[in-house]
Amino acid sequence: MLYKIDMKSAEPLYEQIVNQTKALVIRGILRPGDKVMSVRELATDLVINPNTVSKAYQELERLGLLEMHRGRGTFVSKDWVDQSVSREPVIVAIKKLAIDCHYANVALDEAITIFETEYKKVGENHADSTATE
Repeated sequence: MLYKIDMKSAEPLYEQIVNQTKALVIRGILRPGDKVMSVRELATDLVINPNTVSKAYQELERLGLLEMHRGRGTFVSKDWVDQSVSREPVIVAIKKLAIDCHYANVALDEAITIFETEYKKVGENHADSTATE
């Protein structure tokens, strides 16, 4: 199973699907041109409402990561790398994370260490997947 949904998370289910799909693409597990599960298949697999998966897929299509072809299915966009991604939502998320860290008494050096570790993991996996192409 590619997706792990946390029903107890404050993050909405559709956002979990969006974020996990982004990670799967960055890590090269899903590659441009790959067919993804249908809305119904993924909803059944995750035991969630199909409308939730549909909302996630619509957001991923809006971001240029997925392409929906009526009658054929949904695919990872072949030119997703060329999409112009706005940095603003990322900066907003980092600012929110800074507030959350303060609130939870997570020290700055600990937060930076965790962020660096996770950032490097994604980068290494991305480098590994592009080196094999």
